[in-house]
Parts: sequence; C-alpha cells; structure tokens
Amino acid sequence: MKKIIFFGSEGYLGSHLVSQLLPKNYLVNGYDVHENTKHHQLHNYQRIDVSNKLDIERIDFNVDFVYYFSGLTGTDVSIGNYDKFIDVNEKGLLNVLTTIKNKEFSPKIIFPSTRLVYKGLKNKPLVENDPKEFKTIYALNKFHNENVLKMFKTYFNIPYTVFRICVPYGNLLSKDYSYGTIGFFLKKAQINQPITLYGDGDLKRTFSFVGDICDQIIQVSETTNSNGEVYNIGGETYSLLEVATIVANKFNVDVEHIDWPPMALAQESGDTIFNSNKIEKICNQSYNSLTSWINKI
Repeated sequence: MKKIIFFGSEGYLGSHLVSQLLPKNYLVNGYDVHENTKHHQLHNYQRIDVSNKLDIERIDFNVDFVYYFSGLTGTDVSIGNYDKFIDVNEKGLLNVLTTIKNKEFSPKIIFPSTRLVYKGLKNKPLVENDPKEFKTIYALNKFHNENVLKMFKTYFNIPYTVFRICVPYGNLLSKDYSYGTIGFFLKKAQINQPITLYGDGDLKRTFSFVGDICDQIIQVSETTNSNGEVYNIGGETYSLLEVATIVANKFNVDVEHIDWPPMALAQESGDTIFNSNKIEKICNQSYNSLTSWINKI
C-alpha cells in the first residue's frame, strides 16, 4: 500500500482527488486549515497552517507521495492580499521542501498549477514551454512554485510532477453543481437570472471535468518518467459564449453582454487553449462531454 500526505485535502480538487485515491488502496494522511475532514476513510487528518514551519516539521514525511494542493486562489484579490498569498502559496511549499531535504527519503511532490501562467495566444493551443505572462500575484505564486520544485530536484533530488489546469468543472461529491466559471453560469441560470459575459465572450478555454482531472493526475503521477515534468491537463475547448449559451438554453435564460471592468480587462490573458498531447501519450484519456454534463443537470 502506497502512502500519501495530502495538503489541501478538503478543497475542491483536493476532496475529489482524495475520494479517488482512497478506493485505489492508498493510505492517505490529510492536512488542511479546517477543523474536521469530509473523508472518514483518511488514515489520519490534522488541521495545519502550512506557513508555520514548526507545524510542517512535526509531520512524518516517510511516504511515497506528497500532494501539495494547499493554497489561496484568486486574481485581483491576490494583489490586495499579497502577504497571505505569498505565505500560504509560496512559503508553505518551501516549508515542505526544506523539511524533506533534510530527510533520508524523498517522496514525490504532486503540484497543481494554472492556465494563468501562460501568455494567451489567439486560437493557438498552448504547449508546456510556450511563453509565460503573469498578471496577478496568484499566477506568480504558481510559477514561483514550479521553479522552486525544479530547483529542489536539482539540488536535493526531490522528485516532482506539475499539472497545469485550465478550467475545472463538475462535482462528484455533492449537489453543488460546479466550481469557477461554470459554477457562476449555473448559479445565475438556476435562479432565473441572465448570464452576464464581459465583451463578446469569444475568449476560449479548455474545460476539464473534475473526474478526468483526477484520473490524469493519479495515473501520470505514478509513472517514473513524469519526474521533473510539467503537463497540461486535457479537456474540451469552448468559447465562454458557447458555454454560457449551452447553460442558458438548458435553463431558458438570456445571455447578456456587458462592458469589461478596467481591472478585469487588464488581467485578462486572452485565449488559453491547452495542447494536452504530452499527457495523453501517457494516460490515453477520454474526456467527459461538457454539453452532456450540463444537459443532465
């Protein structure tokens, strides 16, 4: 039985990954900021502050994997709260890595990154080494951690794999229908309000069902040749207008176009379409249909 330490076990992606790992006979130790866990089958759960190095040093890291999914998310909010974002998102991972480097064992670090590290390109599927651009503290946090992981692998031989995620959606654990962009659309439509879009809504994204994300991360993390690699998570590509229209038609509401707020426009990265050929060479993933998922709600 392989052992896992999972930081951020109670978050959106963390909860789903834990729920997928447990039936596969992994022994999972969960850590998060919440007092209690939703996962009663966890081997152990503890409330923890990842920015507190003393808390991290008390953990037994003699495991096979460390999933580091702790972190604050947000765009403009990360600028106003830069200290918290740096403490949790950057200092937290450094606390983990500096603790592990002094041990005789080196578990593999699994880390989720984001589409926001890319410089968006119109109608061009992005590969992992395409140009980067950082318009928020949150995006900087993620790319900082990607580079810190590379550094600690070089200096201390700590293995890692990074997964960049574009737009996740879906929920396998509760009646909350979704998260993020699609969650926003659904919440509007379900209370019979029009879905609002900035501008013409032609910006394109890769949308990934949360179950497909978990499958790709778990399968690829297990492979030896994923050590030191970065992977775009695969999915389906739609414009925001296309997705809003699917949701609007399902609930018989309108789609309204509004002007871009200046801050949102300044932070917008443009199209972020993922080329996921690299990960698909390993896991041969078939993807859930976003349209079918919405129409089944």
